[in-house]
Amino acid sequence: MTIGNIDLGDRPLFLAPMEDVTDIGFRRLCKRFGAAMVYTEFVAAEALVRSVKATVRKLTISNDERPVGIQIYGRTTADVVEAARIVEAEAHPDVIDLNFGCPVKKVAGKGAGAGMLQNIPLLLDMTAAVVKAVNTPVTVKTRLGWNSDNLVITTLAEQLQDCGIQALTIHGRTRAQMYTGEADWTLIGEVKNNPRITIPIIGNGDITSLEQADKAFDKYGVDAVMIGRATFGQPWIFSRSATTGEGGEALTPAQKIDILLELLNINRQYIGDDYRAILHTRRHLASTPVFKGIPDFRQTRIKMLRANTVEELEGILEELKDCPLLGKQ
Repeated sequence: MTIGNIDLGDRPLFLAPMEDVTDIGFRRLCKRFGAAMVYTEFVAAEALVRSVKATVRKLTISNDERPVGIQIYGRTTADVVEAARIVEAEAHPDVIDLNFGCPVKKVAGKGAGAGMLQNIPLLLDMTAAVVKAVNTPVTVKTRLGWNSDNLVITTLAEQLQDCGIQALTIHGRTRAQMYTGEADWTLIGEVKNNPRITIPIIGNGDITSLEQADKAFDKYGVDAVMIGRATFGQPWIFSRSATTGEGGEALTPAQKIDILLELLNINRQYIGDDYRAILHTRRHLASTPVFKGIPDFRQTRIKMLRANTVEELEGILEELKDCPLLGKQ
């Protein structure tokens, strides 16, 4: 599979762009464990144009995570085009991805993200304008439609291709579903099997294991599979050997804790503020399956998530590596 001149290999797995999750430390680890493409947290176009520091920081990428995409969202064509130009000039990503899929109220409710699915003419105008404004490959991530009465993706996919995008990621839910119910891959497969579609189609939604990714490739014929929430606290999910032992040795629970410690220290290095590095890492510690099944773990979890210094958090994690019940679930 290729996007522009980027060769992503056969049946590649992508790390989905997720706010407060896909910071630089996590992206680098996912890349190491086999993610073919990683994406930054999404970037608000208006905030980037106004040079809001917290938004500008999201443009920091490292060469060892390439190919990497930067995803932007906004309500107006002017802001999104200007943001795309800034992203290209400042960060030089391999891909600029337009977010037409975020369902949360503070984004979609204001007409951005999945909210754009209620204004298809604006969505298409914005996409065509960004493609024209930058030299970087432009891709799109979106949903099946606004709700079950508005399943527009089969038509929209062709329209977006006509705008000049070089790949399309489809999350198998409507905006109205948010993240509830099951992702419907039927329409994703229909888009992929449309003979008029020539760009790569990337499927997304409810992929929680490599086995499920394999089934999605086999059943729906997608060019790539994007994994989102299932990656929380387990960047090794992209590696068959790390998760199942196939082709090597599966990671032990203690080794997984070492990886989470590494995540903390990468964040510390790049973020430059110990407490903010802890906050970024906490999100993964709260979600990781490594501690699942340890009885009476609640108090330890609270202590771990309330740690205020790197040294305190490191000490708790080091102690957990010696827990005799670790990995017994």
